[in-house]
Amino acid sequence: MAQAVGQRRQEFGVRQALGATRADIMRLVFSSAAGMAVGGLVVGLALAVGSTRLLMSLLYGVTPLDPATFALVGAILAAAAAGAIYLPARRATRISAMTARRAD
Repeated sequence: MAQAVGQRRQEFGVRQALGATRADIMRLVFSSAAGMAVGGLVVGLALAVGSTRLLMSLLYGVTPLDPATFALVGAILAAAAAGAIYLPARRATRISAMTARRAD
């Protein structure tokens, strides 16, 4: 996300020059990154459910499709994704239009 925000620095500066607020920029970054994060969680969940049959002999004290484990891991990964999105999004809101134009 940091790289994506860095590549779009000029765009964010132009948007702010045209009247976009910091909340608008934050929403723009979060909406574009949320799709990737949700897609990754869905694919990861599908692969995890599919691989439980292969790992069934290695699991002790936990059922292969334990809903609490899947929910906890999903929540931890969602929180990590939100943190990875928030820091670059906050930096994008601090880009001024003049600084973005001077960078080119």
